Amino acid sequence: MSHRLPFHRYLLLFCVMIGASVGDALLDRGMRDVGAVSIHHLGALLTALLNPWVFTGILVLIGFMASYMTALSWADLTFVLPSTAFGNVITALISRLWLHESISPMRWAGIVLIVLGVGFVANGPSLTERPVETTD
Repeated sequence: MSHRLPFHRYLLLFCVMIGASVGDALLDRGMRDVGAVSIHHLGALLTALLNPWVFTGILVLIGFMASYMTALSWADLTFVLPSTAFGNVITALISRLWLHESISPMRWAGIVLIVLGVGFVANGPSLTERPVETTD
């Protein structure tokens, strides 16, 4: 039995992975401009929404959520989430190269372990076969 996905489904998983990484990076970039906010000062949170980086990050994350929901409509969560785990590497690279964050060797080791774990589930079926229920 082949577990190979059609190209458009691989593309959708790629969109999930990129959408989360880019959306989170845009939010981080915007919140650096905004500064510290508190749930007790809703005005500051609303002002943050007007920051173009934050606003764009929210739009990208809405696209991510649509892609994620679509992927979950045809595959198990235990397939989709690990299949997009390489997004952790993309997030780290964006953080290092664009946001100029320092990433410790311990964090890199953790990212490598996450990505290696993907190999254990990536070759499995995307959807659990369930027995057909019969009505008596």
